[in-house]
Amino acid sequence: MQLHNIQQNKKNRKSIRVGRGGKRGTYSGRGVKGQKARAGNRVRPAIRDLILRTPKLRGQAFWGRQAKTVFIVNLDQIEKKFKQKELINPKTLLNNGLIPAAYAKNAIVKILGDGEITKPHEFRGVKVSAKAKEKIKAQGGVVHD
Repeated sequence: MQLHNIQQNKKNRKSIRVGRGGKRGTYSGRGVKGQKARAGNRVRPAIRDLILRTPKLRGQAFWGRQAKTVFIVNLDQIEKKFKQKELINPKTLLNNGLIPAAYAKNAIVKILGDGEITKPHEFRGVKVSAKAKEKIKAQGGVVHD
């Protein structure tokens, strides 16, 4: 077999050249003038602008970072709402109306030592200040870290 014996399987087919006259008209579906009618038109995706506007803080992943809200609950509020030897966690605080429902998922709850407590309770899944921890343990309560 020699080069002059080789034959093509498929017919030659020209690619459509858009925007140069021809079968699709002078504008060829691109409209008239403007950025989108030009060659090399590529609109930047909106997500790029969001990434550029987001502050990049050192040592943190800048995308998807969410500020968590810290809710403060005092011992006197717990004294009013809870009976003796109850488990106190974010879910029970939500059920008793001490945390707003809208923020319950990402909430960090901190128990502070304002007021007095007279009943022993078990604290789980919440942060407790040193003063509050003293008062809770004095009444026979338990604080799980």
